[in-house]
Amino acid sequence: MAITYALLAAFLFALSVPLGKLLLGKLAPLELAAFCYLGCALGLFCWRALSGPSAAAERLGRKDIKWVAAFTFFGGVAAPLLLFEGLRLSPSSRVSLMLNSELVFTSLIAVVFFGERGGRRLWMAVALVTAGAFCLGLDDGTPGAGKGLALVALASLSWALDNNFTARVSAKDPLAIAAIKGLVGGIINLVLALAVYGRAAPAAPAILALALGAVSYGASLVFLILSMRELGAARAGAFFGAYPFMGALAGLLFLAEPLSAGLMAAFVFTAAGVALLAGEWHSHRHFHPVLEHEHPHSHDAHHSHHTEANTPAWHRHHHAHGPLSHEHGHIHDEHHLSGH
Repeated sequence: MAITYALLAAFLFALSVPLGKLLLGKLAPLELAAFCYLGCALGLFCWRALSGPSAAAERLGRKDIKWVAAFTFFGGVAAPLLLFEGLRLSPSSRVSLMLNSELVFTSLIAVVFFGERGGRRLWMAVALVTAGAFCLGLDDGTPGAGKGLALVALASLSWALDNNFTARVSAKDPLAIAAIKGLVGGIINLVLALAVYGRAAPAAPAILALALGAVSYGASLVFLILSMRELGAARAGAFFGAYPFMGALAGLLFLAEPLSAGLMAAFVFTAAGVALLAGEWHSHRHFHPVLEHEHPHSHDAHHSHHTEANTPAWHRHHHAHGPLSHEHGHIHDEHHLSGH
C-alpha cells in the first residue's frame, strides 16, 4: 500500500501542471499561484482537523523563524509564480520535464552550501538533466517558449532552495510547515494580484484553483507522508520522482500537445539523470559512532531502544545510539552523514 500512496502522491502532484495550464486561460499567473496555495493550506488544515495533532512531530519554535521566512518566500511566493508564468508561455509537457531540474538543484545546493556529500553520480546527473533541458528548447516553435522554460528553471531553483531551508527544520511537523507555506504564500500572492490587476478574480476559476491546490499540493503531501512512514524518505521520494514524467504524459494525452524528437530526447536524458540520483541508495558495511538526538522515528535497525509492547509505531523523543557496525541499504541521511 505504501508504494501505491507514493505513486498516487506523484500522480496528484503531476496533475497540477496540465490542469494549471487550462486554468491559465481564466486566471492570471499571480491569481493561480495564490489560489492553488491557499487551497493547499485549506486542504491541510482540514486533514489536520480530521486526523488530530501529530504526536511524533515537534512544533516550530522561535529559532526556526528565519528558516520559515526563507522557505515561505522561495517555496510559497516565488516558485509558484515563476512556474505559472513559465507555464503560460510553454507547453505543459515540456514544463513538466523541466521540473526534473529541481532535484538536481536541490542536491547541488545541499553539497555546495550545506556540506552534504556529493559524488560522481551527482555531476553525471547534472550533465544529463542539463542536456535534457537543452533538448526541450530545440524544436519548440511556440512563441516565448524559451523564456517560459527559463522561468520554470528558476521556479525549480526556488523550490530547491525551499527544500534545503525546509531540511533545516526537517524534524518538525511537515503538515504544519506546508500549511504555513501555503497560507502565507497564498495571501502574499493574492495581495500582489489585487494590486497588479486591480480586480477580483472570477469566482468559478478561483474555486477550481482552490480545489486543484487542495488535491495536487495538499492531498499529494498527505499521501507522500503516509508512504514515507513505511518506505522511508528515500524510497518514497524515488517513487514520487516520477511526477514530471506523469505530468508530461498527461499533457500529451489530455491537452493534445505534440510529441517531438526534442521532447523524446529530453525525456530520455532527464529520466537517466533522475535515476542516477535516485540510485544513491547503496549498501555496504559501515560504522555508527555514539549519537544523541531527537526526531520522529519508528523501530528499525537504528532504533531498537524500546522493549515496551505498547510503544506507538511512530513516535518522537530524545534518544541515544550506541556504537554500531552493520550492513544495510541506505542513503546519506541524518544517521549516515559520515564520509564512509
